[in-house]
Amino acid sequence: MKETKEFKTETKKLLDMMINSIYTHKEIFLRELVSNASDAIDKRHYLSLTNTSIAASDYEIKVEADKNLKILTITDNGVGMTKEELEEHLGTIAKSGSKEFLEKISKENAPDVDVIGQFGVGFYSAFMVASKVKVLTKSVNSDKAYLFESEGLDSYTIEEAEKDDFGTVITLFLREDTEDEKYSEFLDEYEIKSLIKKYSDYIRYPIKTWVTKYDNDENDDKENKEPHTHLELETINSMLPIWKKNKNEVKPEELNEFYKNKFMDYQDPITSIHLNVEGMITYSALLFIPRKPFYDFYADRNEKGLQLYTKGVFILDKCKELIPDYLRFVKGLVDSADLPLNISREMLQEDRAIKKIASNVEKKILSELSNLLKNDRDKYLEFFKDYGLNLKYGLYENMGMKKDELKDLIILRSFNEDKLVSFAEYVEKMAEGQKDIYYAVAENKEMASRLPQMDLLVKKGYDCLILSDDVDEFMIQVLKEYDGKSFKSINKDDLNLIDEEESKKIDELKETKKDLLTEVKESITGVKDVVLSKRLVDAPCCVSAEGEISFEMEKVLKAQNHEVKAERVFELNPNHPIFARIEDAFKNDKDYAKKLVNILYNQALLQEGILPDDPKSFSMDITELLLK
Repeated sequence: MKETKEFKTETKKLLDMMINSIYTHKEIFLRELVSNASDAIDKRHYLSLTNTSIAASDYEIKVEADKNLKILTITDNGVGMTKEELEEHLGTIAKSGSKEFLEKISKENAPDVDVIGQFGVGFYSAFMVASKVKVLTKSVNSDKAYLFESEGLDSYTIEEAEKDDFGTVITLFLREDTEDEKYSEFLDEYEIKSLIKKYSDYIRYPIKTWVTKYDNDENDDKENKEPHTHLELETINSMLPIWKKNKNEVKPEELNEFYKNKFMDYQDPITSIHLNVEGMITYSALLFIPRKPFYDFYADRNEKGLQLYTKGVFILDKCKELIPDYLRFVKGLVDSADLPLNISREMLQEDRAIKKIASNVEKKILSELSNLLKNDRDKYLEFFKDYGLNLKYGLYENMGMKKDELKDLIILRSFNEDKLVSFAEYVEKMAEGQKDIYYAVAENKEMASRLPQMDLLVKKGYDCLILSDDVDEFMIQVLKEYDGKSFKSINKDDLNLIDEEESKKIDELKETKKDLLTEVKESITGVKDVVLSKRLVDAPCCVSAEGEISFEMEKVLKAQNHEVKAERVFELNPNHPIFARIEDAFKNDKDYAKKLVNILYNQALLQEGILPDDPKSFSMDITELLLK
């Protein structure tokens, strides 16, 4: 006898949302129904191990399409359902919080809410594509079969039915096509195979569907006849994920091929990382560093994230919670049995298992990079050329929260060796008596060699790191020191490189030349101070920065529309003949002296890569000086 029953209130609301297509990715319905079928087989298999009256079987899931009748059928030989279980699982949403969620999105009037994944709505996803759904099922715990039928409105019916074997058959009567939605596509052989491969490739049981095969009939007249075909029931999914295999069983070539096929790259990755972790949290991960950044790596639309699987079922293409921003170039996936299939974005942000997995994944990636740096320098140099900037930003971000993890992965160009070195390698080769780590901001070694401040370091035999990226100096400011040795900018900091006697001599000269230095300062616009330099050897003068902002920081911040300016200090070399010329000029021709000082000052700015504040006046002063 057929019984008609009313859906619970919250179930009606959910069905109404499904029917009105608030979820944009309708294809997800097949993933949900296949996952349910897999769970049902899991339950039967478990019962067969603990209950001798329940037999095991050759487990399988079948997805079959009938284009003429516009029917799609998903069949499993799992545990099946009793009448009570049909009412419990399909007649209501049996999960706390569902009603509250529905009320929330109803108030927010959200047009595109991600319903799938918010709670147990796997079965109800069928109504996104079907106008009517039938469920024929027979439980291993009952000798009766039942038929559930509903059009997803207010009610459903349940009646006894005939079914020989245990399991469940779900029949979807697909909706009519509209201008916006082509429901009939879900009956196409190619589409069914594609969706199974995309979402359910690693379900542990075979998922079969009918596949067109071409007959090889050599007697056919191929010019006049259409090729003969027939249908075969074929297993579509791989079943055993490569990441579930023992690492020792997987060859590097297999990993490379998997990566190229999975992430559509034509080159092998620089390196791959294979993780299988069991413990409080059980998960597998397969991670890759592409040989070259993907074409859209720097585009705004590019999203970071690893693929997320739960028990081999595809959940998300880019789970951003699994990877930090500075490692966004890493491709790969994570599969955990400790996450629910219906996990949502909101749950991901708070899930402790996800946070723990993400932390472990990050540590493993950094460990792999450290191994590359130590054991395969050429490969690490190749990596750093394209992705080193990401590590630098990672070190700088969040007030240097990751500096201890990242500092030994940073490599910068050495002036003396003209190659990239780590901080540890720089410190190891420091000259005798050298106390600090020196750096200069320049595009390359040639540009750095033109800086007047470099002469003293060359004379002392001290090495200097060349900072060429915009973020470099910000990164160094966050680090402050390495291995107890402070970072010193040759463009900015007091280097303390001259001997005590020479330093004392300059200090004494400063007192006797105080009036001259005051006159020089008054002749220049925009300088904080004019001093006698303790960093120059052959150059007549230089400009240095005082305070937290360097010249390079000023350029970077101005490019980001920040109104900042480094405090400029004009340094004169008291041992250069030009110093005596300046002094004599202020005694005999102050106008000429002011022009001379401004020419020297603007030349010093140009050496730092800074344009004169008044280029026209600078040019006229040079011309006048040449004609004098």
